[in-house]
Amino acid sequence: MILFGFCDIGKIIFREYISTTFILKIYTWKMCLCLGLPGSGKTLLLKRLQNQEAIDITSNPTPTVGVNLAKVRLSEEPFVEISIKEVGGAMAPIWKNYYVGTREIIYVVDTSNLCQIAAAGTMLYGILADQYLKSARILLVLTKMDVSYRQMRNEALLMLQMNRLKKEIGREITVLEASAMSGEGAAEIIEWLRGKKKAKTNENKVA
Repeated sequence: MILFGFCDIGKIIFREYISTTFILKIYTWKMCLCLGLPGSGKTLLLKRLQNQEAIDITSNPTPTVGVNLAKVRLSEEPFVEISIKEVGGAMAPIWKNYYVGTREIIYVVDTSNLCQIAAAGTMLYGILADQYLKSARILLVLTKMDVSYRQMRNEALLMLQMNRLKKEIGREITVLEASAMSGEGAAEIIEWLRGKKKAKTNENKVA
């Protein structure tokens, strides 16, 4: 009787393990890429998404050389996390090597760097036009809003030619403002990663 009892308990534990592993695999398999030109703020943004208390004024990351893998928790109960692969901006010529199997793209643009926004727009167009990303969800994050004046949002979208991109590509692009330092936008990005379509984008303000 004791032996049979242990067998039953073992079956229950095994079923729970398989169930939990399956759930986590679903979200981990949905690989999300975080892309952006050098210095756009990708690394700090991902650290903020991983831990709301991890960023302060002393945080000064080095440019990403290669690939970083960050696991971001989407909910506590049930425990669900997603893997986000950050590919360095210097690796832009080979970004396409990471597109196969990607379901979500977080594209980060530094709104405080006017000289870089036009180049960022060109790279974004290439992402949207790629055949492997036709079904991928796209999140455009306007970062470093804490060091930009508020009108920079509209100016950045104009320089990125967002209205033209949407007409030519015919894709839904979610736009969010964020700051790794202040934490602005972190909650909205998490909601987007959860699959919430109605994020607060304020796109009615786009000229």
